[in-house]
Amino acid sequence: MNTAIDQIRQKIDIVDFIGSYITLKKNGRNFKAVCPFHQEKTPSFVVSPERQIWHCFGGCQAGGDIFGFLMRWENITFYEAAQELARRTGVVLQAGTVPDEHWKKKEHFFTINSLAAQYFQFILNKTKFGEKAKDYLTQRGIKLEIAERFGLGYAPDSWDSLQNFLTKKKYESEDLVTAGLLIKSEKGSYYDRFRGRLIFPLRDSRGNIMGFSARSLDPNEKAAKYINSPETPIYHKRETLFGIDIARDAIKKQKSVVVVEGEFDVIMPYQHGFENFVAIKGTALTREQITLLKRYTERINLALDSDAAGIEAMKRGVSAAEGLDVELSVLLIDGAKDPDEAIRQDLSAFKKTLAKPIPVYDFLISEVQKQYPESTAFNKKKISQEMIPYINMIANPVVQEYYLNKLAQVVNLSEKTLELSLRLFQKTRKVEIPDSSIKEKSSNIPRKSILEKYVISLLLQNDDLSATSNLFFTALSENDFEQPALRKIISLLKEHINDKDKTDINTFINTLPKELQATANELFLYASQDIPSIKSDFQRTIWEIKKINLKEKLKQIATTDSDDQEKNEIEMLKITNELQAVEKTLSTL
Repeated sequence: MNTAIDQIRQKIDIVDFIGSYITLKKNGRNFKAVCPFHQEKTPSFVVSPERQIWHCFGGCQAGGDIFGFLMRWENITFYEAAQELARRTGVVLQAGTVPDEHWKKKEHFFTINSLAAQYFQFILNKTKFGEKAKDYLTQRGIKLEIAERFGLGYAPDSWDSLQNFLTKKKYESEDLVTAGLLIKSEKGSYYDRFRGRLIFPLRDSRGNIMGFSARSLDPNEKAAKYINSPETPIYHKRETLFGIDIARDAIKKQKSVVVVEGEFDVIMPYQHGFENFVAIKGTALTREQITLLKRYTERINLALDSDAAGIEAMKRGVSAAEGLDVELSVLLIDGAKDPDEAIRQDLSAFKKTLAKPIPVYDFLISEVQKQYPESTAFNKKKISQEMIPYINMIANPVVQEYYLNKLAQVVNLSEKTLELSLRLFQKTRKVEIPDSSIKEKSSNIPRKSILEKYVISLLLQNDDLSATSNLFFTALSENDFEQPALRKIISLLKEHINDKDKTDINTFINTLPKELQATANELFLYASQDIPSIKSDFQRTIWEIKKINLKEKLKQIATTDSDDQEKNEIEMLKITNELQAVEKTLSTL
């Protein structure tokens, strides 16, 4: 057993820990919430303070302890989660304590990128080759200490300088290609991907360098102004936000984030005290980036470029946010194309812009009105057609009705007419996002399977397990259950109770074989969810399972050919009498 990992578990209460990320509500002996890892309306996420575990009984079916929650929340490996929780608790995590092959692979590329970043920074700050880049930063009004804060560097205009540096560090050229730092030619030779460019390290929220963005300093450069690392084992453009490692604490503190397009639109605001800015990588805000931001805030302000491409990017951001329950707004920057330019032109005006975010649906209505300004039947139709899909994305019925009413005023039509248009759109829409809760899923599961899990859950949750198990084993045995894992757990529980004067549920589950512990943890929490088809108490559920089993036995005997008919009739009579006794017991409960 790993003592360092156990110490971390002992020092962190799971309810306090998960409660610092999402809102938990007391539900009997456990806590419940809407699952943060998939879209749902009905809370299916259950946390047990007694077992120090959590489980989702909805769409994702995920579960675990504090480590598993952090791994899923931050999208990190077990080793990274252990490192973070060890840091929080002050537990010393010795090297090699947590074997993790997936982390070793990631760490390999993180180390390569870290060395590359150090090299680029050295070239910028310590050599004559970096003077051009430093002059460029000065011209843009960026202080060198701010550039250093973001880890900016310079890639010299050379085909092999970085390659030579890293191969001397004993890294193979193929690994450097995989990391996105080198390109392999058709002839099989290698050369540096970034040459003669200002370098921006792209970090994850924990500060690990996943890749790089590089800006050309030559105004006559025929290649793209910006080039980025390709997709690698650790860099995925759709999941990346420049500056998130620096901004995340400010985002949590201010309970909002400003999303911009370029790196300088993050750096310039930071230099002037606006620390909750991040930049997208690509042309639009993605669903993955919104999910990342939602870890820290539900209020997202879009300050993308004010050109046509920027407006389209904002529209795509609305679509990406569908169903994620975030509050999207738009910051309209007058007289400048982006935050960097706006600050350099008029800092006071920029501050006023930040104070007046426009709800995204108001912005969309305003934009579509600009497209179709004339009050004609055709234009009213076009405005309605373009806005109805966005209004359909609004989950809150009050907010949706508000914007239907506003749109009705804009196009001078009745709200009922637009409600009809909305219903017609919903009927013809090809893709619907369902509520992946137990209500929908349980309808496809046989009642007996649900009852079996439910009764074992009630048994395991009972404070007096020994006494309750007497009632359970009087009526049922492991053979009354279909799933092999459930039969094994029941059998081991019976042995455990016979060996112990007082059975502790944590002791029992912890002594189970590892392959059964996850199943037992899920069973422990199973009865804490809302299962519409199950309203029974412990005793009634026991007898209902018995009743179902007896009926199945009768059916099996009746449908099976046998040479000994007399024996079958005797057996059927015996089961029928037993079934009548069970039904009589149920009628008294």
